[in-house]
Amino acid sequence: MIRKLIALAIIIFATANTSAQETTATKQVSTFTIEAPQLHSTKKIWVYLPKNYDATQKKYPVIYMHDAQNLFDAKTSYVGEWNVDEKLDSLNAQVIVIGIEHGNDKRIVELTPYKNAKYGGGDANNYLDFIVKTLKPEIDAKYRTKTNSRNTAIMGSSLGGLVSYYAILKYPKVFGKAGIFSPSFWFNRKEIVELTEKTSKLKTKIYFLCGDNEGDADMVADLNKIDDLVAEKRCNCQHLTRKTIVKGGQHNEKLWRDGFVKAFLWLY
Repeated sequence: MIRKLIALAIIIFATANTSAQETTATKQVSTFTIEAPQLHSTKKIWVYLPKNYDATQKKYPVIYMHDAQNLFDAKTSYVGEWNVDEKLDSLNAQVIVIGIEHGNDKRIVELTPYKNAKYGGGDANNYLDFIVKTLKPEIDAKYRTKTNSRNTAIMGSSLGGLVSYYAILKYPKVFGKAGIFSPSFWFNRKEIVELTEKTSKLKTKIYFLCGDNEGDADMVADLNKIDDLVAEKRCNCQHLTRKTIVKGGQHNEKLWRDGFVKAFLWLY
């Protein structure tokens, strides 16, 4: 329980916007705000475009990522950024990334599918409806995107990993790829297991990642459980799942930053 409380404290503290000396986002990154009627709020959205976007007329796959404050810029991150823009630039990656800022004190509510008896939450349905019904149509209209599920991914860590997994169960025809890092399955363990068991087919390509020293003793066990349930839904010959458990890996941005490129290259 103490370990889970520590993990929850990390989740809560991550809602804070802290300031660094200067922005570290590259010129490939821009932002805009959009009304989120499903959440009765507005959302700040971060957009990463490939380096050659303006020089071509080609269309690109899209990755939707949570906790945008921690993806591109040390100025807005809590304890370090993922360096998503620099890493994709170095790969000359042909992909658009859409980062969705978390709701600060509403982060737990937005990123959890079901209420937890102790910690509340449970508004992920509205959060995902915002992404699918409001944000994605706006992105597809504003940018040159490949709109089908094969070219639409969702990715996140911790509660962002939990909601990303839930997203592929709720919207399998929208998200054909998922990067699920250190998912907080413990928050809704019973419900997520039951929902996975009830899912008849699961064709989404999934990259699971966690560390074996994340502070929550159940992290690896939970991930293995879900991985096993997913495996029952499809043949291993399809090679649709990759699971990486990092020795000594902890529940932090370093683990997710270090794992991002491998996840991206495998998914794409």
